[in-house]
Amino acid sequence: MIYTLTLNPSVDYIVQLEQFELGQLNRTISEAKYPGGKGINVSRVLKQFGIKSMALGFVGGFTGAYIKQYLSNESIATDFVEVKEDTRINIKLKTGIESEINARGPMITEEDFQLLKEKVHYLDQDDLLVLAGSIPSTLPPTTYEELVKICEAKGAKFVVDAEGDLLKKVLPFRPFLIKPNHHELGELFNVNLSTPDEVIPYGKKLIEMGAQNVIVSLADKGAVFINKEVSLLAEVPKGKVKNSVGAGDSMVAGFLAAYRKKADVEKAFQFSVASGSSTAFSLGLCTKENVEELLPQVHIKSLEERPL
Repeated sequence: MIYTLTLNPSVDYIVQLEQFELGQLNRTISEAKYPGGKGINVSRVLKQFGIKSMALGFVGGFTGAYIKQYLSNESIATDFVEVKEDTRINIKLKTGIESEINARGPMITEEDFQLLKEKVHYLDQDDLLVLAGSIPSTLPPTTYEELVKICEAKGAKFVVDAEGDLLKKVLPFRPFLIKPNHHELGELFNVNLSTPDEVIPYGKKLIEMGAQNVIVSLADKGAVFINKEVSLLAEVPKGKVKNSVGAGDSMVAGFLAAYRKKADVEKAFQFSVASGSSTAFSLGLCTKENVEELLPQVHIKSLEERPL
């Protein structure tokens, strides 16, 4: 079973206006509500590909109930820890350009965190945990380390989609997959990276530091996949980018879905890139039909082998 973890989920309230005037009454053209959070996005995309998962994390109040009901309507299993305060609401304001107002989120107690760790203790060697996104301020900065140590002890695989120290500190525990973009990879090593050739040596450093598989996305310049055996470059499909939210989560879900069906990293990488592109070209998350339509446009080639 694949488990996804969203420590600080949200209800994303997306409103579109002709224009926004500060201090005036503004009326919307359209509005929508969705459950937000990187782990939740992974679960929703996995469902598109017929892969079951269970969403973990913290929810509370009427907004938490909305997230659980929404995922239940999509036949996605959940096992959230219930907290006392309401799950946050994040506002996405679209007026030609997009502005965001992200709330802080509920207080999470040590008791809440202990309940989450008990759920992770049930994982075994047939399971995989996706840890995605930032850590709420009310949780210790060692949260990811504590959780991946449990995975290591139980023999469960884990994936980390995070940046900075959060990513660096879990590398010694050998994550199955990590997926930084080129900006996040550059920040990790204090360099500027913009091309696949520049990315490759630092992707290989991540393998040396413990990662088993690495995907680095470079926006319209493609994506790079690296492990100990291969280095691959993917050309991304051509299309109009409408939405960057969830594209990285879709890449993670696409890779896991394809790899789960057939343990072929090249095919999984191709499916990953098509999934991320499909979401980027859509107003919401990708669909199976759109991903399959884009798949032939994702060309994979082997890069010159360099010793690790």
